[in-house]
Amino acid sequence: MLKRIEQVELGAIQDPEDTTIVDSEITIGDVMDLDGKIEGESVEETSRWLDAETKSFLVSMFIHLTLIVGLASYTVVTQPEILRVLIDSSPIAEEQLPIDVLNEIAYSDAPTEEIGANSVGQADMALSTATVLADISEIPSIPVDVSIPNGDFTVSVDIKTAVGITEAPNAVKGMTGVGETGTDGAVDRITYELLQAIEQRPTLVVWLFDSSVSMMKRREEIRDRFERIYRELGIVQEEKKKRSTGMDQSQVLLTGIVSFGKDVKFLTKTPTADLSEIRAAIDDIELDESGVEMVFSAIHTVADKYKSMRVSRGVNDPERNVILITITDERGDDTNAAENAISLCRKFGIQSHVLGVPAPFGREFTYIKFVDPDPKYDQTPDWRQVDQGPETLVPERVQLGYQDNYFEEPVIDSGFGPYALSRMCYETGGIYFSIHPNRKTGRRIDNREVEAFASRMSYFFDPETMESYRPDYVPDSEYLSRIQKSPMRGVLVQAAKLSRVGTLDKPQQVFIKREEATFIRELTVAQQESARLAPELISLCSMLAEGEKFRAKETSPRWLASFDLSYGTSLAAKVRAESYNAMLAKAKRGMNFEKKESNTWNLRPSDSIGQDSKMEKEAKLARELLQSVVDLHAGTPWALLASRELEMPLGWQWQEGFTDLTPPKPQPNRPTPNNPPRPASDEEARMLKPPPPKRPATKI
Repeated sequence: MLKRIEQVELGAIQDPEDTTIVDSEITIGDVMDLDGKIEGESVEETSRWLDAETKSFLVSMFIHLTLIVGLASYTVVTQPEILRVLIDSSPIAEEQLPIDVLNEIAYSDAPTEEIGANSVGQADMALSTATVLADISEIPSIPVDVSIPNGDFTVSVDIKTAVGITEAPNAVKGMTGVGETGTDGAVDRITYELLQAIEQRPTLVVWLFDSSVSMMKRREEIRDRFERIYRELGIVQEEKKKRSTGMDQSQVLLTGIVSFGKDVKFLTKTPTADLSEIRAAIDDIELDESGVEMVFSAIHTVADKYKSMRVSRGVNDPERNVILITITDERGDDTNAAENAISLCRKFGIQSHVLGVPAPFGREFTYIKFVDPDPKYDQTPDWRQVDQGPETLVPERVQLGYQDNYFEEPVIDSGFGPYALSRMCYETGGIYFSIHPNRKTGRRIDNREVEAFASRMSYFFDPETMESYRPDYVPDSEYLSRIQKSPMRGVLVQAAKLSRVGTLDKPQQVFIKREEATFIRELTVAQQESARLAPELISLCSMLAEGEKFRAKETSPRWLASFDLSYGTSLAAKVRAESYNAMLAKAKRGMNFEKKESNTWNLRPSDSIGQDSKMEKEAKLARELLQSVVDLHAGTPWALLASRELEMPLGWQWQEGFTDLTPPKPQPNRPTPNNPPRPASDEEARMLKPPPPKRPATKI
């Protein structure tokens, strides 16, 4: 028996490190039975080996074995369940963000003079407070050497944009054609722009006033608004005083006053924050009667003088926003200097706004209602010519008629300001305000409604509609390059540059048949006018017909409207002249009156072209082109002119009538009791007060 127990003990403790027991035969019952048998057989035999030390060992071994077996059993039972849960659980769905890996890189050892958006400031100078985004930025590319001696690398678009090889397609641009009826609305918007600028950093604003006589009224209006402007801006200054330290807060907004005409004059020696000094400077503007407005020279001079303020030179001389506000009513006599002024403002991040006038559609000049500002002189309104257009770099529309009297031609709003000034605002992130006191859309403005010193404009258009027809505000070289790349544009510009082609504005329409020979001679003389116009109109239409072949490739609504209107009106004028000549030729061949008393042939406009199939085809095309302009470009100057053209028939027809060849002789005026004789000239002169003198007309 002792031998069996020794064997069991050896088997039970064979490997005390192993927590998994496979062949163990010991249980609680076995141990209890074992003890009983030992005691029953022989106490003597047990006492020899089951001493106190052995009992302690066995109890300790039993307790440890029980704990080990229990722990081992727990691990074996629960582990499969844990594994099953882990296997059956669906993974958590997480959106994988794309990882941009830069595989292409280029660099240049040449130092650059500018960083960021062509500024000398920080990254925030890349933005403008304006809200209009250009479809394509037209900033000239900056040449950068990207060659690498040990290999050739392809430079990605992003890298090109970053280093300035190309410009970002969403570069922020300014706004043009913002219509206002007076200076109040424009000045309020300018105040808002200044508020935004002051929130960004300290600001210098320079007001450039046109010193011509026609600007007296507007200068006074702006001067009277200055107190309100700077009171509103003072609110921001006080707030910034609370939030900033280390600088004289009265200098948060500085102002300069400049006048220009033939010369440029700085009326504030240094920029100031004193409102009384600012108003006094405006009052000191002297009238320039030279009639010359060097607006771009003034802008360049001011920008060059204050460009250093774009760089910080210490706590009390921080980096500043520099904003130029030009007030003028003409396009400027130095548009050849516009490119340099624009480049300088862009280089130093100087924003340029203009409070200007609307440019007449497709015209270089219009007329303003001039009333002498000095009451000592004659106050009778007079129309004076002023240069306020055109709205494009080169003419983009064929103009017909009104060769001898441009004043009779209806003047309509182009929807934008003069080209160079508008481009200045657009390229520098500024705003061009098109101000006219009679701005009303949807109806004709009569000349009697035009206010003093306002330009003669018959129609105005909604600025939101016209935004889609904005001219191409790009450098001159790029503008001409786009024209060269488009055959349709090239043909249109070539045709538009021709001197005004005449039309049958007032053709002879009444022919009295006293005798056959006189009647024929009169018809022949009338034919000479249409014969003179025919070659010019035929050449013009042939030129535009070549451009029509490439029309399908054009996408700009402005260029499409201009081409269709030009081609349609040219064809209409050609058909009218040719059909007029054909009707006179028909009369020369002989026509008989149906009524015995008739002695006069009247030529009246008609929709009938006659039997000429070529003219009928051209008339149909002209109507289709003009109607497409009306339908596709509603609410624009092109649609207005096209609708007018459609109202005039293209053909002619003869109508017989009667003319009394022996009218009664007019009776001489005889005085009546109710119509006493006029006083003698010397007595009349003594009765009337002599009129005030009238100053000689000069360019204004």
